[in-house]
Amino acid sequence: MRRPIFLPDNFTLMLIASVALASLLPCRGQVAIDFNLLTNIAISLLFFLHGAKLSREAALAGFTHWRLHLMVLAATFVVFPLLGLLLKPVLSLLVTPALYLGVLYICVLPSTVQSSIAFTSVAHGNIPAAVCSASASSLIGIFITPILVGMMIMQHDGNSGYDAGHAVLQIVILLLIPFLVGQMLRRWIFSWIQRHPKLVKMVDQGSILLVVYTAFSEAVIEGLWHQLPIPALLGVLVICAILLTIMMLLTTYASRWLGFDKADEITIVFCGSKKSLASGIPMAKVLFLGHPIGLLVLPLMLFHQLQLMVCAVLAQRYASRIKSDRTS
Repeated sequence: MRRPIFLPDNFTLMLIASVALASLLPCRGQVAIDFNLLTNIAISLLFFLHGAKLSREAALAGFTHWRLHLMVLAATFVVFPLLGLLLKPVLSLLVTPALYLGVLYICVLPSTVQSSIAFTSVAHGNIPAAVCSASASSLIGIFITPILVGMMIMQHDGNSGYDAGHAVLQIVILLLIPFLVGQMLRRWIFSWIQRHPKLVKMVDQGSILLVVYTAFSEAVIEGLWHQLPIPALLGVLVICAILLTIMMLLTTYASRWLGFDKADEITIVFCGSKKSLASGIPMAKVLFLGHPIGLLVLPLMLFHQLQLMVCAVLAQRYASRIKSDRTS
């Protein structure tokens, strides 16, 4: 039986189930401490596997396309954050101050890796360049995102005690070092990873679900659902749609104006307009240590689902158009 088009994917349903479970049965006390430890282990394992999966040959094949990579990095770490700040007068009317900080957090995150490459492949874009750009964005984000958080979010929230250097160090320990170890061991474990895709997928999704459950457990205990009016939740959806639409239009027309071919345009659109849930939620756990992050990551979860739905449709349209051009 074919899956209804309006039904979210299984991972999104599991995210919703994690939020529901945290709302009904939030973890407390020693259980919460144990869950946090388990979450850190799962996150490190996730980035270890990401490092082991990344092909250095494919990344190097796309590395020389420096104009494209600069375009993607500028869209991700310059245009996106500026957009979040410039739209503040409009965004603040639609959401609460806490949710607006969550929207700003979306804007400072790196691009996705797997889905950017997957959609670029479906749309017949420049796959080696997508591998290089998305991977570079993810790694550079380890250093840039904490700095942008300090400049845009902590200052906005009045938190003058934020230490960006310490935050970078914690993220390097939790994310970058496991990634580099995975890269070093790739030649010995990559074939095993290829033979066990379900196990890798379980770690990939399971680590995010653990963070979501622990984050929302803490937020529920702090009174999350009493602080979240329904109109504000709808406002977040509208804001996510606005951000995604503007960034897709900007990356599309800027790439054409700068003379990139269609394959490169596809890569720029899919790598430059998306944000990473897989990096964003673990980073939030480190960057906002001691603060409830449930409300903060809620906009990211909604943006993640929206970008997947829109990009799936757009990738098919690109593919159909390219196929039509080749046969005409």
